[in-house]
Amino acid sequence: MEKDSEKLREKILSMPVADIHLVEIADFSSKYIDNLRKMGGFTARYLVRSADILVEMLSRDALIVTSFPANLVATGMRGILSDAIKYGIVDAVITTGGTFDHDIARGLGKKYYIGDFELDDTMLKELEIHRLGNILIPYENYGPPIEEFTHKMLEEMTAEEKAPYRFPPTLLAKNAGIRIKDENSILSAAAGREVPVFSPGIIDGAFGTAIYTFNETLRSSRNPEEVIVDVVADMQRISDLFFEKEKVGGILLGGGISKHHLIWWAQFRGGLDYAVAYTTAPEWDGSLSGARTREAITWGKIKPQAAHVTVPGDLTVTFPYVLAYAARETGYIG
Repeated sequence: MEKDSEKLREKILSMPVADIHLVEIADFSSKYIDNLRKMGGFTARYLVRSADILVEMLSRDALIVTSFPANLVATGMRGILSDAIKYGIVDAVITTGGTFDHDIARGLGKKYYIGDFELDDTMLKELEIHRLGNILIPYENYGPPIEEFTHKMLEEMTAEEKAPYRFPPTLLAKNAGIRIKDENSILSAAAGREVPVFSPGIIDGAFGTAIYTFNETLRSSRNPEEVIVDVVADMQRISDLFFEKEKVGGILLGGGISKHHLIWWAQFRGGLDYAVAYTTAPEWDGSLSGARTREAITWGKIKPQAAHVTVPGDLTVTFPYVLAYAARETGYIG
């Protein structure tokens, strides 16, 4: 890379993403929600409603499951999600394969950076920088370190286990978490508290591709065995999980397969008793991501008498403060 390009790259990659935490925003959150409660207008009402439902949910002996997509893990929301596990707020996580990617990369100390939506993508490609919205990821901080980490992990797992190597996503998540030495890591926090991380779409991303390339190395060495990702094995586990307690609450962050997996399994026990959903997706396109919580009632995924609300807007702006407020109100944080 030429010197001018190196200088430009260094200038663009000047502000690393930092994880934020519940205790850092708790005092402000209490005042913020109290002010919104008095304001009375528009989106503020949805936020206040979600805060009240979260307080109720956390005050009851309910199973609490959260779902979220991977893009949040590329931001400072990673710290908030990790805290939700560490403080015992959530009992299970449902997420996408990309969460493994970003949590492993950042857990290895690979920095992500704050950028802009308006940056020239052709220029970024020439500078070898990935763009995820307004988050910037240097090429060298993404694919190669994730593959190296995953291959080493699988080498150790296959050395400890007898063939055939059938690993459900929850087991892969736990093993990854054990190996990540980062206090902000979602997978590490989950492994430490024995919180299962379900990922029905685990193969869609660098982590999943690394499983494939690991199997390719086994084939090239004439090893007849290969790693099989046993997604079906986790179906029994999540089915059992949803019947562990009388009440079940869902914290639905964003949409996609993670959101659907949560409400899908809730239907087999009669639906969620509590549900707070945060989304930027519109309802009028008929998408699952944009579907309001009330629509899930028609499928039996949320009970008709459930306490539920959908909050429109960017959850990186809203949810940390709502969760910090609820966690403070219910004693999960001081």
